[in-house]
Amino acid sequence: MKLSVVIVNYNVSHYLLQCVDSLSHALRGTDSEVIVVDNHSRDNSVTLLRQYHPEVRIVENLHNLGFAKANNIAIRQSRGEYVLLLNPDTIVSESVVKGVISFLDSHPEAGSAGVRMLNADGTVAPESRRGVPTPMTAFYKLSGLCGMFPNSRRFGRYYLGHLPWDSPQQIEVVSGAFCMLRTSVLKKVGLLDEDYFMYGEDIDLSYRILKSGATNWYVPETILHYKGESTHKSSFRYVHVFYQAMHIFFRKHFSHLGLFISIPIKTAIIVKASSALLLMLTERMRMSLGFARRNNGLTAGPMLFVGSGSMVATCREISNKHGLEATLCICSSLNEVSSYVDRLSDETGKALTVVFDPEKFDYGSMLSFVSDNHMRNISLGVFQPSTSSIITQSEIIR
Repeated sequence: MKLSVVIVNYNVSHYLLQCVDSLSHALRGTDSEVIVVDNHSRDNSVTLLRQYHPEVRIVENLHNLGFAKANNIAIRQSRGEYVLLLNPDTIVSESVVKGVISFLDSHPEAGSAGVRMLNADGTVAPESRRGVPTPMTAFYKLSGLCGMFPNSRRFGRYYLGHLPWDSPQQIEVVSGAFCMLRTSVLKKVGLLDEDYFMYGEDIDLSYRILKSGATNWYVPETILHYKGESTHKSSFRYVHVFYQAMHIFFRKHFSHLGLFISIPIKTAIIVKASSALLLMLTERMRMSLGFARRNNGLTAGPMLFVGSGSMVATCREISNKHGLEATLCICSSLNEVSSYVDRLSDETGKALTVVFDPEKFDYGSMLSFVSDNHMRNISLGVFQPSTSSIITQSEIIR
């Protein structure tokens, strides 16, 4: 078998269905298996997955075991020459799997490969490529120098901002949102470190691959990562777990450094985490006092629905039900979509969510459209025919 795809899910059923649907197109013609490990979700994820994708092998955990441990369960059961770790809140283009496999086949020295990850607004996610957070790289990131000089080889090393995006590049850290691993290398370096509950395990694994003598690569194939639907990044728990992961990585790989270096870095981590928590507390207090707007409802921005007649009819019903500001277009041409975007942008001046019908537009075309138009203040939405749902970065509308 060529490829085993491993997805760890926790309470993101609609994003999971969309991910697996896009994956099913990308896997056509590839000898593969898909294993979903469900970390005791309570949103009907397993039932929906069995109903709409019976070909997927499901592992049901009785508790939330965390990202690393859940992935390891599936990796031990996998049979592929390569293993792809994939987040459930992603959309993959039709070409991505074959493109990355082809690259790894032709580069036997490569231990892993990642891809270009888009945000929902079409901008490129900088974490698509990262450097190992050595003490100095971590200091530049935590101090803000990385953000001030993103293209600098020295200060911007955390995101490797000096590298081009349009060609394969050797990198240091591959994101766990899409990480294709050579199984033989994985057996050599070991599985994900289960000391990490969430975050940091991809950095740790990438670093171990480098130390084994293998290489990590960026391949210019494209996915979309909603980045946050499986992990609510505004929560206190996120801040605690993320910076705890940084502590674990630093303690594991750089404990040999003297106090002169280790204490300032550890202090910076604590200060950064404390600052993030303080900002969250301040924002919540402002909301409770009425100084900040709560956003408990659906999106207030206009939406453009493009696709078949049946999709448009269903979306009209959903829009009327929720009072959405909707424009509906029966079409299958990206040129038509672009014309509508131009007109609506001129009329409203607001951010526009473009909701595509996957039965009329392939996923690669959707991603190309938002990428090519990332300066036009739009974001991607997708209609899910199986559940008659509208999926955006921030919500599920039914």
